[in-house]
Amino acid sequence: MSGISTRGSSVSFGDFALQAVEPAWITSRQIEAGRRAMTRYIRRGGKIWIRIFPDKPVTQRAAETRMGSGKGAPEFWVAVVKPGRIMFEIGGVTEEIAREAMRLASFKLPIKTKFITREESPS
Repeated sequence: MSGISTRGSSVSFGDFALQAVEPAWITSRQIEAGRRAMTRYIRRGGKIWIRIFPDKPVTQRAAETRMGSGKGAPEFWVAVVKPGRIMFEIGGVTEEIAREAMRLASFKLPIKTKFITREESPS
């Protein structure tokens, strides 16, 4: 996960976005928890876009298993996120509501994030 994200590093759909500052694997459970936190806070207003997708399977072997006998079964799925990647976007709400919703979502993620607006984003 070295380097910075070149794709998906600008705000494309909404007015406000949550940008990754560190590299990490973000699991599908963490993405869903962030989505739920934002949706609960903005209630019926606005629209949320999720810009990352967990398409990498992570396998694990059963505990106390001897060596050999092949690879383990897929346990969970992750999205590989590099610094600069836009993870969530919000549109149709005020900046204060968007900022608070993104703050709540960032608590569900294992990395440092940054709140950016469409004006701050590189086109």
